[in-house]
Amino acid sequence: MIGTHRRDAGQAFPIYVVMVAGLLFLVFAFFAVGKAAALRNGAQGAADAAALAAARQARDEFGSGFYASLPQDMLDVYLRTHTVGGCSAAPGLASANQAELLSCTPPPMGSYEDRITVKVRGNKPVDSSVIPGSEEKRAEAKATAVVKFRCSWTSVDYNNDGTKDMFFFKCGKDFLEIAPAAPPPWSTVSRILYDVHLVDN
Repeated sequence: MIGTHRRDAGQAFPIYVVMVAGLLFLVFAFFAVGKAAALRNGAQGAADAAALAAARQARDEFGSGFYASLPQDMLDVYLRTHTVGGCSAAPGLASANQAELLSCTPPPMGSYEDRITVKVRGNKPVDSSVIPGSEEKRAEAKATAVVKFRCSWTSVDYNNDGTKDMFFFKCGKDFLEIAPAAPPPWSTVSRILYDVHLVDN
């Protein structure tokens, strides 16, 4: 009987080893999947931040062209044809969120709603022993931000000389008056005139 018990124990030991190894593999696999998901979320956060930074900078750069278009009542033309920049602000926000900027794409020509799309890659690899090739695998993500002009307007030529003297903007619940001859600081009015937000890719 003793010999039989020893043989059973000897036969069972390899099974236990395989079971333990399988469980360890599952634990490491779950850990790798969790780490990959966390890195993906981090990359998405970096992409969102970079896209918003680019869109806000683009909005800041609209000021001179916007104001220059007012006296001759060319605002509608400006809104449809302005140049959209902003991408120089994206790398810094990507880097601050542990990622590198791969691309930043503003529209070729502006409109009432300008979309800027960025793509980033996270700095940290998945680096899991159970996932081949993960030593160099880094999460990538894309985000798109919109700079949207949200107002309607009317203008007045008080002197009847062909030059507009005052613009009245209605932006949702906000009202704004701008005299082209003495406009307020762009930083004061740009957040009323334009809305900046993320959209689905």
